Amino acid sequence: MDTNSKGTALVTGASSGIGAVYAERLAERGYDLILVARRADRLSALAGRLRDSTGRRAEIFQADLSKAEDLARVEQRVIEDDSLTLLVNNAGISLQGGVLENSSAAIAELIAVNVTAPSVLTASAIKRFLARDKGGVINIASVLALAPEILEGLYSGSKAHLLNLTRGVALHLKGTGVRIQAVLPGATKSEIWDKAGIDVDTALPGMVMETADLVDAALLGYDRGEVVTIPPLHDEEMYLAYDQHRLGMAEHLSKKEVAQRYRVA
Repeated sequence: MDTNSKGTALVTGASSGIGAVYAERLAERGYDLILVARRADRLSALAGRLRDSTGRRAEIFQADLSKAEDLARVEQRVIEDDSLTLLVNNAGISLQGGVLENSSAAIAELIAVNVTAPSVLTASAIKRFLARDKGGVINIASVLALAPEILEGLYSGSKAHLLNLTRGVALHLKGTGVRIQAVLPGATKSEIWDKAGIDVDTALPGMVMETADLVDAALLGYDRGEVVTIPPLHDEEMYLAYDQHRLGMAEHLSKKEVAQRYRVA
């Protein structure tokens, strides 16, 4: 028995960018890995490097999470693998242009990858972890969940869904050995910008975080037990004030009577 192992971490979108760095950092921490992505060649190369550098087990799992049958295979692995202790929902796609400039197929694909897949995997993993009172889920969202006006609304909406999902599930985990975290990166060096046709360094000069810095900060937030981690935000009080006002408004959002400003004179 490997007494140094922290169990197995399943990382989606692991072939490059944030997912690949998570795989590296988790292997260094003592996790075995299940690396999920569409590109088997990149997964194989990454798995080989991690086996050589860390000695951890690294399995590749080729899957396209926009396809229901592939998502079902990954979900089944989450349900059946008793060694699994961590799920990192990192896979995500964006559109080239806004929602009005894309086909219905492109919109459906984004929702499948960014909303359906992490929702299904989160639910299945949390149920399994609660049965053992051990484990965790990390959902990679985006600061755009808080600022949809910056880019286009469909992508930011998908990330707001992940934030809401994480917050909602976290309420059920208080007092247990299971945790969940939403990570909200700002602009981060990743292939997702290239796929969207955006030169991020030109579009956002001086605002693009290195991927390794993002992941290291996010893991520190996870270690601290944060439910929401925003690595680029220097003034935490800004978020805390925002969240306090959001929560304060909640008790006023459902009333029997229509608000005065909407009543006909």
